[in-house]
Amino acid sequence: MSREYLKSAGEAALEIPQDVTESVRDIMDTVRADGDAGVRALTRKFDDVDREQLRVDDDEIEAAAEALTEAERRTIDNTIANVRAFHEEQFANLEGFEREMEPGVRLGTRLVPVERAGVYVPGGRKPLVAAPAMTIVPAVIAGVDEVIACAPPQADGSLQPAQLYAIDQAGADAVYVAGGAQAIAAMTYGTETIPSVDKVTGPGNVFVIEAKRQAYGHVGIDFLAGPTEVFIIADETADPSLVATDLLAQAEHDPRSRAALVATDRDVAEAAVDALHDQLPALDTEEVARESWAENGEVVLVDDLAEAATLANEWAPEHLQVMTDDPRALLDDLRNYGSVFLGHHAPVVFGDKAVGTNHTLPTLEVARYSGGINVTTYLKVLTHQQLTAEGADSIAPWAAKICELEGTHAHQISAERRITTSDGRALARELALSPGGGVDLDDDSGEDT
Repeated sequence: MSREYLKSAGEAALEIPQDVTESVRDIMDTVRADGDAGVRALTRKFDDVDREQLRVDDDEIEAAAEALTEAERRTIDNTIANVRAFHEEQFANLEGFEREMEPGVRLGTRLVPVERAGVYVPGGRKPLVAAPAMTIVPAVIAGVDEVIACAPPQADGSLQPAQLYAIDQAGADAVYVAGGAQAIAAMTYGTETIPSVDKVTGPGNVFVIEAKRQAYGHVGIDFLAGPTEVFIIADETADPSLVATDLLAQAEHDPRSRAALVATDRDVAEAAVDALHDQLPALDTEEVARESWAENGEVVLVDDLAEAATLANEWAPEHLQVMTDDPRALLDDLRNYGSVFLGHHAPVVFGDKAVGTNHTLPTLEVARYSGGINVTTYLKVLTHQQLTAEGADSIAPWAAKICELEGTHAHQISAERRITTSDGRALARELALSPGGGVDLDDDSGEDT
């Protein structure tokens, strides 16, 4: 199989500049030491906003709702309803278990939510109105006791109305005005006003990413994500104009966004590139999209769809569109992606904004080992075990022998003390267990010594 690169781009990597790492460390230390005062000082410094009250009150939430038109509220409500329906179905198909693995030995798992989750809702070039649904709704459905949200202020110190309405309707228990690394620090360490959480989730810029990296270990995080990506597989049935439109839809996010087309048909590939250049001047976001495509766009011609699937798995993209005659035929061969969009009528924008699946997804090959945010993001898989005396007697010789091999003497004694029958002693002798002081293997009376 062959690959012909009609347009190539360098490899992307999540590289955090040293000055960002040092700046974020200072921010984290400031918030940890100074609490609310630190958050306010950093908000003045980075956002040029002086706001005394960090928590958004009910009057602000009501005002945000009133600032929107009915159509705007309905649109946000529709996205939240679809995201809720999908994640409720996802949650309904998760379950723990408990089973008697052998006589007297019962093992199981429970799915237990974290107690408090903190979500970050980014500002940036455009307010991400769908983002709150993607991070807050799954946490609520998972059963998290308390979900808090942080978002950066506008110039007047308030939150963008559509974002605030979406945060409230998605189910956040409290909303705070704090942006960037200082928001992550506040949710990590806690301040007088903003509580510390068990897990921090949500996308953000390089400062937010680095803050999450530094916070990890003190709190859990979802993952570290870089600029957005789209990888389109197209055959001869794909409409080049639609392919171009869908490439640009991701390219407009950020100059570092990555958009790739892998085609089995040269005419489609070349026509898509021509259409992309034709469509660029009509975009309000032309400057960003043009830079993104020039620096990071990629077009590859392959012999067949099998090779396209192989290349997609190597890329492990955030968004994978399959614009082919029979997209489901490739599904079993595709293993590494954040979310896959099947067919000519399933663009990434639907998953990003309205259909109900989650748009907070892994980038930069993280899809090789992780999926995106979902209800399990906020769940812990906890194990439990219960043994009868009979069950303990059957397991103890094996455990004691492992301890002997490791040299963990107290562990060995703990296991041996559960050997209480002649059968248990016989197994211990069969394993050539050297008693650690917890049992007399020569005593076959059946009584513990």
